[in-house]
Amino acid sequence: MENQAFVELSIIIIFTLIMCGIMRALRQPIMIGYLFSGILLSPNFLNLLHNSTGLTTFSEIGISFLLFMVGLGLNLRNIREVGKSGMLTGLLQITLTSLFYFGLGQIFGFDNLTSAYIAVGLSFSSTVVIMKLLTDKLSLESLPGKITVGILIIQDLVAMLLLMVVSATSRGGDLASVILQTLLKGLGVTTILILISLKILPYITKKVAKSQELLLLFSIGWCMAIASLFYLMNFSVEIGALLAGITLSFSPYRHEISSKMRPLRDFFILLFFVLLGSQIVFTDLASLILPILILSIFVLLINPLIVIFVMGRFGYTKKTAFQVGVNFSQVSEFSLILGALGMKVGHLTQDTLSLLAIVGLITITGSTYFISYSEKIYQLLQQRLSIFERKGHKIDRHRNFDHQEHEIILIGYAKMGTALVESFKKMDKKFFIIDYDPQIIQELTSQYIDCLYSDISNSETFDEINFQNTKMVISTAKDLDTNLLLISKIQKLNPETIIIVLSHQIDEALRLYEQGANYVIMPYHIGSHHTSSLIVEYNFDMEKFLIEKTNHINKLLIKKQLSHHKNY
Repeated sequence: MENQAFVELSIIIIFTLIMCGIMRALRQPIMIGYLFSGILLSPNFLNLLHNSTGLTTFSEIGISFLLFMVGLGLNLRNIREVGKSGMLTGLLQITLTSLFYFGLGQIFGFDNLTSAYIAVGLSFSSTVVIMKLLTDKLSLESLPGKITVGILIIQDLVAMLLLMVVSATSRGGDLASVILQTLLKGLGVTTILILISLKILPYITKKVAKSQELLLLFSIGWCMAIASLFYLMNFSVEIGALLAGITLSFSPYRHEISSKMRPLRDFFILLFFVLLGSQIVFTDLASLILPILILSIFVLLINPLIVIFVMGRFGYTKKTAFQVGVNFSQVSEFSLILGALGMKVGHLTQDTLSLLAIVGLITITGSTYFISYSEKIYQLLQQRLSIFERKGHKIDRHRNFDHQEHEIILIGYAKMGTALVESFKKMDKKFFIIDYDPQIIQELTSQYIDCLYSDISNSETFDEINFQNTKMVISTAKDLDTNLLLISKIQKLNPETIIIVLSHQIDEALRLYEQGANYVIMPYHIGSHHTSSLIVEYNFDMEKFLIEKTNHINKLLIKKQLSHHKNY
């Protein structure tokens, strides 16, 4: 029997490896590969999963580790950074979407309890998927990224309360009384745990952190101990694991703990999603095809629209509202965990869990493309999105400048900004900075540097800034389309402006030159200090930049001939 379990586990891992390789080629989250593996290995298809008891145990460990790390990553400071409007956006998003989907569940003929599970399940968005995609896009530090993280934290906290309530209601009794008792008991235990984390855990973690092995063992032990404690208190192990992570989130070693726990989480969570995929029943889903399709379309479209509407009412620009809204176009892993728990306590049927899982599968797949190509989608929709934008002052439109003319405009301050600004000051030139990171704008404002929080890919920025008398524009943006748009706009406004942009690839640099860039910064070869020297040496002499341009093009063509790949 033990050997059979080992062989079955080997089959799962090898099969999942192949499926995840396919998903990676399709630029899909690995989670989709896990679910598809479970579907194909289930009795509905290949019928290779038989040791369900062992898989269930492993999957519960995986969920515990996942929620432990979610709690470990909860940074309540992110909520404070986005302010009251960001918090209210998160709460209103959950409320409005839940009411919408509850009504939709009633229309489809589901009972009240099932409709409530569907409503709540479709209101949460995937922390794992969103964080991964925003990290890949380098957007976590932008204002939309920070608002998104703030809303995700609020969703996680609400999900935590719901997990507590669901696990407690399995004992029966009056619902209002059960909820009140659960919240009071949960609040009491949580308060005690937070006090322990502030007063006792720092001393313990400081001692065990001297040994890497002890730190990992302590983290696993703490997670399992608190999860088991909550189970003995008639809560779920999931909520205990989440709170165990939250209590360690105050520790200075949380990042090290997270990095050490990640491989364990990834292995066990694989088994959870494979098992979940194997439980999707297709034989009885004929009556659910229409609800699945409609709910999937609504999650992909209505969820973002609700967030855009709410943020517009609070005074955010349509650009920020759209960038945040599009992030919430999928079903969360929390929803699947909640559905699995609901089935365990007898609230949901297998069909409803299958419905949630399939909607999750469809929406996670679709939202991956939505988030990845959000900039291009926004360019197509920006005129229509104006109906969501409230008139008057925008709370995310930070500026520190008057409308005087500036000789140099720098787009993007991070990394290269310091060296370039020093050059501008030495030249005694009036300069202006545009950046999409609110912290950078706050820092520049404290230094009394003229700046604007804006996104240069938004064509409205060109209406707000006077480019007509600018002698030089420097862009450190990495996106090719953004720089091509910048070149096109500047050439129309003022053909005499010297345009300097950035690129990491030879072909892209050559294309930027073809479109009219006067110089392309290539950081791996000619860094910001060299560019600063050129600016100081050439000043506003167009002829010297044209000579430098010609020399650089010749060098790039030679390098291209010597290399068979684009990336340096």
